[in-house]
Amino acid sequence: MKIVIVEDEYLAAEGLITQLRRYNASAEISAVLDSVKTAVRWFHEHPMPDIAFFDIQLADGLSFDIFEQVKITCPLVFTTAYDAYSLRAFKVNSIDYLLKPVELEALKGAFEKLDLLRGSGSALQAVLDPDLLRRMLARAVPAYKTRFMVKIGDHLSTFAAEEIDFFFGENKIVWMRLKNGRKYMVDYTLEELEDLLDPGQFFRLNRKFFATFGAIKNVVAYTNSRLKVLLKDPPDAEDVLVSREKAEDFRVWLGK
Repeated sequence: MKIVIVEDEYLAAEGLITQLRRYNASAEISAVLDSVKTAVRWFHEHPMPDIAFFDIQLADGLSFDIFEQVKITCPLVFTTAYDAYSLRAFKVNSIDYLLKPVELEALKGAFEKLDLLRGSGSALQAVLDPDLLRRMLARAVPAYKTRFMVKIGDHLSTFAAEEIDFFFGENKIVWMRLKNGRKYMVDYTLEELEDLLDPGQFFRLNRKFFATFGAIKNVVAYTNSRLKVLLKDPPDAEDVLVSREKAEDFRVWLGK
């Protein structure tokens, strides 16, 4: 069985590949495509796989953009981190809809559904309506990321945004520090996090830190109208400073 994965998060793609190989050790991963652009090019240049797994939100757009640029005739399974999406729209327009991180039992269910359709002689080509899917997405998708997946040894774990105290960059690595004091490396840059984090919950203090209100122990005035933020259990001895330009916005955020 030849499989294509369209997924822009490395850990999510790696987790799905692991589960696919647990389900079927002989499964062939033909390609892992991380953007609309690369997916369109690949489907134009290669024969259809036996099945394709599509993340709904990609770095350069929605996976629906792909269907508007190239005809995809293989069975589809949508994956997403958000359980608020409308199941009806995606189940009608695809073989199945799976929540990330994809669990083995859910994956088995998708393949069993595929086998049933093949056995019954039902048409496997999904009748995709990108406009319908966009409308359903606009009504259902949360505005910001609600869960973050990390790799711990050979395991993938997911943590809710509410469990996080702050994110910080250190030596070109971005870390997520939880309220329980543990920290994990995340597969995002700080610039990417700026678009993913709820600004009502997280504030970008400076070029190295995003923090929640609960992570802030104290705020004191500093030189040149800047503010010094004291975090609970800070990662190092470096002062966490809010610039003069951001200080007023930070005060407003604190007072919400």
